[in-house]
Amino acid sequence: MSLWQTITDPLANRATLQRRRFGVIETRGGRLVAFHLRPYPLLLSRREIWLTSDDFNAAGPNDTCRLYYNQPLRASRYLALKYIETTAHTSYATFRAALTTLDWLAEVKRSDALVCEAANERISVRLLKRFGWEPHAERVRGRNYIKRFYGVYPGAALPIALDTPRR
Repeated sequence: MSLWQTITDPLANRATLQRRRFGVIETRGGRLVAFHLRPYPLLLSRREIWLTSDDFNAAGPNDTCRLYYNQPLRASRYLALKYIETTAHTSYATFRAALTTLDWLAEVKRSDALVCEAANERISVRLLKRFGWEPHAERVRGRNYIKRFYGVYPGAALPIALDTPRR
């Protein structure tokens, strides 16, 4: 098993996705491109390290979204959405595909919930609510949100690219 692994056929690699704790979901053009599995969690984003303007876009092809997730060791029944980065001209469909894929992964891993801290003030409470997130840990500093499953999953269809083999 490689510490760094890219999976382009998630249906055939469900067991690997279920086992690995840290990764990146990459979507483009409204479809899932790949899971990039990592040997360690994302601790800091590039944006947190380098000062950039509010119109910062990540490098890469247009209309790409990368969603970084961790399955914490001390809370293995949860998935933490750590960071989302987008390239120029990223569409709502591409962003939505990344979130739908995260829901699918939570079901594969039998996670009880997704958690995140919405650090960007431009992410509205209304948008988070639309995607099923609700305020969580209100006594903790920051804008913490949770999307609970507890065995009841949305049954999201995986947004697979047309050229990806299906099994």
